Amino acid sequence: MLIGVLTVSDRCSRGEATDTSGPAVVALVLQLWANAIVETGLVADEEEQIIARLQAWTDAHASLILTVGGTGMSPRDRTPEATRRLLEREAPGLAEAMRAKAAQRNSFAWLSRGVAGLIGATLVVNLPGSKRGAEENLASIMPLLHHAIEMIEGGQSHP
Repeated sequence: MLIGVLTVSDRCSRGEATDTSGPAVVALVLQLWANAIVETGLVADEEEQIIARLQAWTDAHASLILTVGGTGMSPRDRTPEATRRLLEREAPGLAEAMRAKAAQRNSFAWLSRGVAGLIGATLVVNLPGSKRGAEENLASIMPLLHHAIEMIEGGQSHP
């Protein structure tokens, strides 16, 4: 199983900051899918760069792509827009579940604009850019992701 983890950050892509969120997401992914092949990437907050990486992983038949960052309200936060340009079917419940769970601890979670859905047979989920936010959001939907991927791959239809 191929899983892509894409960090979207101007500062990290310029070498002005160290990406801690992407590696934290990889560690969580490997807890659920220990035998997965996890590829990572780092791009600036540029829609075309995000789209190119998403497309490359979907072309390589990734089962799951997790983006980290670019989901906020700043003018440079464009991850949801880039993702939506490729999505064939949205899975709004995943984004709603993450926001609802995160908002129990931090009301600013409601400002996250992350989306989730399918590009072909690849599930894509936008996570927030902070390490804590990315970890908590991913942890809140891990059981759902496992089941969703089974369904996408033609497995069971109900838990």
